[in-house]
Amino acid sequence: MAPDNARPLRADAQVNHDRLLEAAARAFAADGTGASLKAIAKDAGVGIGTLYRRFPTRETLVEATYRNEVARLCDSAPDLLTTMPATQALRVWMDHFVDFMATKNAMIEALRTVLMSEADIMNTRALLASSLALLMTAGAADHTIRTDVDPNDVLMGLGGITLIAGEPEQRDLAGRLLDLLVDGLRDHTSTA
Repeated sequence: MAPDNARPLRADAQVNHDRLLEAAARAFAADGTGASLKAIAKDAGVGIGTLYRRFPTRETLVEATYRNEVARLCDSAPDLLTTMPATQALRVWMDHFVDFMATKNAMIEALRTVLMSEADIMNTRALLASSLALLMTAGAADHTIRTDVDPNDVLMGLGGITLIAGEPEQRDLAGRLLDLLVDGLRDHTSTA
């Protein structure tokens, strides 16, 4: 993600940029924001100089990684709807949300100093709720998801699940809780 006022990256530079953000997300999820920048560069298949050219400080890498993860999660909603039924797409998106929260939670201390203003929090929440609304609207259209549920309430439920089952070793529990949440969203009155 280049700053808005930056010119577009060359194709090879964009590939390196994207690989750095993906490697950073994995490293931050596993080791927190203190993860080795050299290891991130190596995992991305680039030199440390390339990392520092794109992200001159650890904070800029943390912020870019966070924003990239939000964008990836939100962008996945329409993609999922093209490949599977709405209810299944919703459930898969929820799994992606749990992964996103694991990465975010590992970066939380650094995020507080970089971008966690109230406006940033509300913007992220609105983006996530919009993605949920898209999935839920598709489910309502095919009569598999209730129409009387606010996507913001579902988002809060997802947040609660990640609070009690957000660790990697709790994925089975998180999966069961997500299944319960999706079941609560199903339109049990429809014959579809």
